[in-house]
Amino acid sequence: MELEYVLPKDIEKRSFEIISSELKKDIPENIKPVVMRVIHTTADFEYADNLYFSENAVEKALEILKKGAVIVTDTNMALSGINKNALNILGCKAVCFMADREVAETAIEKNLTRAMVSVDKTAEIKEPVIFVSGNAPTSLIRLCEHMEKGDFTPEFVIACPVGFVNVIQSKEMIINSGVPCIVARGRKGGSNVAAAVCNALMYMITRNK
Repeated sequence: MELEYVLPKDIEKRSFEIISSELKKDIPENIKPVVMRVIHTTADFEYADNLYFSENAVEKALEILKKGAVIVTDTNMALSGINKNALNILGCKAVCFMADREVAETAIEKNLTRAMVSVDKTAEIKEPVIFVSGNAPTSLIRLCEHMEKGDFTPEFVIACPVGFVNVIQSKEMIINSGVPCIVARGRKGGSNVAAAVCNALMYMITRNK
């Protein structure tokens, strides 16, 4: 197999060309940038089938981002993967409370996961929140508890935790909650997938300016 010579600046473009040529199904144009970027991040074409979009999800997410949202992640890895230049252009900010000392202490005291306590802290934010989960299904479960109580509902949820315990169930809870969302159904996901979804949405605005 011969190597393909591609200039550094053209590698991403060439990658997307390969993805387009190998996709076995047509993807609606409004969600295609998200699906393509997740496949680009993972080299996993199954995401063309298992990414769930609530009604007008992309359009709603773009409107929220344009107004300047707070993006809260459930891992510092997802936080690191979110493009900071795009955040700055949009006037948004991204935070993660998982390493917060108070969160850790409260989690031990109340016998909760740090992800659950992080959601409680997120509920105190007054600005519009986009909640991005790439690791902890307990964060999604806690989020649903808040929504059921009516004391906090994020503007949008990106739900991509990976694993085996309550992962599928927590994602379906988000889908059934009615909150605008993009969800990686099944066991697959991860912080890289969550960040890829977030970046794809931001790029739809910032790279078209």
